[in-house]
Amino acid sequence: MDLNQLTAISPIDGRYRKQLQQLDSYFSEFALIKYRVLVEIEYFLFLGEKRFFKIPANVKAHLLTVAENFSLADAEIIKETEKITNHDVKAVEYFLKAELDKCKAPQLKEWIHFGLTSQDINNTAIPLSWKHAVEHDYLPAVINLQHQLATLAKTWKDVPMLARTHGQAASPTRLGKELMVFVERLENQIQLFSYIPFTAKFGGATGNFNAHHVAFPKYDWIKFANQFTEEKLGLQRQQYTTQIEHYDTLAAHFDAIKRINTIFLDFCRDIWTYISTDYFKQKTKKGEIGSSAMPHKVNPIDFENAEGNLGIANALLEHLSAKLPVSRLQRDLTDSTVLRNIGVPMAHTVLAIKSIEKGLEKLVLNEAKLKTDLDNNWAVVAEAIQTILRRENYPKPYEALKDLTRGKNAIDKKAIHAFIGKLKVSAAVKQELKRITPHNYTGL
Repeated sequence: MDLNQLTAISPIDGRYRKQLQQLDSYFSEFALIKYRVLVEIEYFLFLGEKRFFKIPANVKAHLLTVAENFSLADAEIIKETEKITNHDVKAVEYFLKAELDKCKAPQLKEWIHFGLTSQDINNTAIPLSWKHAVEHDYLPAVINLQHQLATLAKTWKDVPMLARTHGQAASPTRLGKELMVFVERLENQIQLFSYIPFTAKFGGATGNFNAHHVAFPKYDWIKFANQFTEEKLGLQRQQYTTQIEHYDTLAAHFDAIKRINTIFLDFCRDIWTYISTDYFKQKTKKGEIGSSAMPHKVNPIDFENAEGNLGIANALLEHLSAKLPVSRLQRDLTDSTVLRNIGVPMAHTVLAIKSIEKGLEKLVLNEAKLKTDLDNNWAVVAEAIQTILRRENYPKPYEALKDLTRGKNAIDKKAIHAFIGKLKVSAAVKQELKRITPHNYTGL
């Protein structure tokens, strides 16, 4: 069958293609080739800037146009060449040499890919595409969702809610504060993420500039490489490498995304539980069906889909961060096929974020249910009462409240106030205690 959204093996390029198609700008085979071409051209032009040769203005303009307007047809030419070379980066080199022929500069052809190994291109092209994906798509998506949660937290900041620890009724809280827990967690992890640099390897066949140095032994190739990667590509060059990048900072990025995903996963499970306890209703859409058998159902599918995709993403991120920093001696090829998959967990992550956003837009707060739960759990004010009694030096207040409330089913306002009425404390303290309710005992 021809490849389309119905025949694709991966749901990323099938079922979810419309939601994720912007990521092909960074992670597709076309994108990889495009970024390789970009790095090769930037390197060639930088050699010219450093006066290893003179670049005619028309040649520079032509190559910049090739990089800027690189097309699917261009990529297909390179793939046809790769069928002969059986080497993807060499095919890029031949493509660019052919472009020099077009602008009548055959004398400059051997400066394309001068002194480099393929990993000097891969380990700059891939980090650069990763950097663009993170800065243009991933981090904005995370930050936008964090802001959406912060807005909801502000909207619901004064809504009292029964807390649950170990699944049991606990000291009341506020809905807005519970959302702010996730806002702060995300903020902390976004900040940590921002500290991790985008690094690259650029140093020849085994990282020592052997070919560069033997050709121009008096030239400062380390300074050259640092300037090229940092000023032209915006990447931080690793100073001591084998043939390939260490991938340590890339692994750190994967681990950071994994932690952020875990926060989102925790959030999804909490919201799912609040929906299941009827704290939230969900807006319905005409024509949608929640169950093929039960007409009444409105399932929390967005949060469930997000949870599933976050799990897939984290499983892959775990493998990527564990595998990529490990390579036999100066290089083996295991990183090559693995690197081609870094867009997969990113896609599942972005899909999860979109699902959470969609789910949040459907939520309708059911304040009546929150109020009922608080009214049915007067035992939660026991903590407040025993703490004030401690302040008053009342003997064994914790034990007294424990005997009254622990494991009892019928602890209501009447029972609490009857208990307070029998306490040997001043009338003022009794009044203070009676003013405490599950609705106002929410702390700061």
